[in-house]
Amino acid sequence: MKLWVNGGLMNAEDARVSVFDHGLTVGDGIFETVKAVHGRPFALTRHLDRLTRSARGLGLPEPDHDEVRRACAAVLEANPMELGRLRITYTGGLSPLGSDRGTDGPTLVVALGETARRPDTTAVITVPWVRNERGALAGLKTTSYAENVVALARAAEQGASEALFANTVGQLCEGTGSNVFVVLDGELHTPPVSSGCLAGITRALAVDWAGAKETDLPLDVLDRAEEIFLTSTLRDVQAVLRVDGRDLADAPGPVTAKAMRVFEERAAADQDPK
Repeated sequence: MKLWVNGGLMNAEDARVSVFDHGLTVGDGIFETVKAVHGRPFALTRHLDRLTRSARGLGLPEPDHDEVRRACAAVLEANPMELGRLRITYTGGLSPLGSDRGTDGPTLVVALGETARRPDTTAVITVPWVRNERGALAGLKTTSYAENVVALARAAEQGASEALFANTVGQLCEGTGSNVFVVLDGELHTPPVSSGCLAGITRALAVDWAGAKETDLPLDVLDRAEEIFLTSTLRDVQAVLRVDGRDLADAPGPVTAKAMRVFEERAAADQDPK
């Protein structure tokens, strides 16, 4: 396995980032996960645009898209696989201990891991912790992911693959690494970005391609939604068959099944939808 670290390919066993890197010491970093099918990244332009938005939000120098594209291409070429998780990590770089950022410039790491197609259905839980829609990191894809690690571990303990959060005012927000859609009276809805959720790449495509409405929704909408599905880079569109103790019969339902089909067709037709 070969990775890209700060300007070139390295063998995985030789790849090193300083123990004083700000991404390690204080979580001062951002990242993108990109699906790669037969060595071709999906929606890379959208992912790079979001990487830049996240960098601006943290006050990091804007990443050089050409450099990141070269790094992605080199890693994909060096590690051929059918379905991969391409991870772009961009941090504050070598810094003093503490919150102050150093002056050596950012760190860029691109790595690839093999993965498998997700199941068509899954179970989710809700958790008692909330997303802060007014926080400094709201809507940014940062490496400060410990909150998600805790929630996802709770989900695994209960036989689920995802945990869903409300925000501070009790509205449905998002999962640890996914966006959530619900069907009410036959209409498809998803929380708006103002809820504090990440502006997911797959979410945006699903909104456009499946005709979803962005709607403020109370968390208890999960108790009455006719259908629920998740979206993310590696889930694409995935139906929810159980939320907490509630079973959703015949998942995926008709709206979800159509969204799954349309997404698969549109994604296959355009590897880099703008």
